[in-house]
Amino acid sequence: MSELLETAKRVAGWAKPGEQVEVFLVREQDTEVRAYNGEVESLTASESHGVGVRVVRDGRQGYAYAGALDESLLSETIAEARDNATFAQPDEFNGVAVDDGVAPADVDLFRSDLAMLPTDDKVAMAIELERATLAADPRIVGIESAEFVDTIYESAVATNTGIASSTRETGCYLSTYALAEADGETQTGFGFSVGRSPSELDVSVAAADAAVRATRLLGAVKAPTSRLTVVLDPWVTAQLLGIIGHTLTGEAVLKGRSLFAERMGEEVASSSITLVDEPTDPAAFTASTVDGEGLATRATKLIDGGVLSAFLHNSYSGRRSGTASTGSAVRAGFKGAPSVGAQALRILPGSRNPADLIADVDLGLLVQEVSGLHSGVNPVSGDFSTGAEGVMIRGGELAEPIREITIASTLQRLLQDVIEVGNDLEWLPMSAAGTTIAVADVTMSGS
Repeated sequence: MSELLETAKRVAGWAKPGEQVEVFLVREQDTEVRAYNGEVESLTASESHGVGVRVVRDGRQGYAYAGALDESLLSETIAEARDNATFAQPDEFNGVAVDDGVAPADVDLFRSDLAMLPTDDKVAMAIELERATLAADPRIVGIESAEFVDTIYESAVATNTGIASSTRETGCYLSTYALAEADGETQTGFGFSVGRSPSELDVSVAAADAAVRATRLLGAVKAPTSRLTVVLDPWVTAQLLGIIGHTLTGEAVLKGRSLFAERMGEEVASSSITLVDEPTDPAAFTASTVDGEGLATRATKLIDGGVLSAFLHNSYSGRRSGTASTGSAVRAGFKGAPSVGAQALRILPGSRNPADLIADVDLGLLVQEVSGLHSGVNPVSGDFSTGAEGVMIRGGELAEPIREITIASTLQRLLQDVIEVGNDLEWLPMSAAGTTIAVADVTMSGS
């Protein structure tokens, strides 16, 4: 049993009669190295640890936290949580999680070689990434950033209702942002490589992706307004999934902020769309074996062949909705009580590669980047309008790059109009994976 879990169980044991107590402990180490001109521009290494305590009594919930694990602070934190509960409004659905009998998945998310990696090696990877990006194409004239980022995370949750679980996870990624220039014009492009261990990172992949993205947009022109097929790059798809995932939570439904409310069992997407939240997949950067309340995470099929089949729940939204938690409690850290959210969303990939999808498009647009997406989406109506840039598709081939356009539709229509899903599942340093998808009949507003 880990030291954190032993401490969490001990503090949970301080519960008084009639109380439910949840104790969440976390210890985290993070490193970020940024290279510039062959040297270290910045290096940040941080370590944090803390405790969050939730106390529920007579439907009233109180929360308190501390940024240290000293015995005196642990006692003060649970006392403060008790006191805060006395000022809260009662809610019959308040309560900590109860063990549901689901065992955590047997997956290893911790890599000791990352924990032992010297700082000099992290610096060397960032500097090599900058060098490789500059060498990837003669039109690359500068690097806006070249970074190595890692995290080593450990947490434990214990309650007096039978929860006692812990997790250890590592993750790291390379990120580079290239500047390309031709005929006095400058364009930018980024590249990633993601893994749990430094041995899983590939400098050449990140550098090549950044160079392709930057140079592909050189010579971009404005385009006329039209309706056409769009092919969404994995990076764009992942961002859209992040927004869609939020609307598929029980919390969003209960608050009237979901376009999927009252649509369970209905066809909400193309039959080619199966959307799964799968935090037990070790390839996912945000994978975890336990959720923010200490329950085992599990795969939840949200859309099955186009049909809405589930919402994500933590214990509170599950109880209030008349169902149960899906192991989807999430936390931003130890300073707040758990909410509910997607942890590792992905669309099940198709059988053909992106080039095949593009070859089938007579007139279309490869969308490489969007801007203002989160502010441009209404989660209730589903309406969205976002700035975009990319490359026109003509006769099944990539043609001229375009800029200063807006693409608009609704999330409902976008999901329904998906023609095909590519086979290029790509995990990114976020809670959703990207996949190339082709969508018919989208409005592109230009000049």
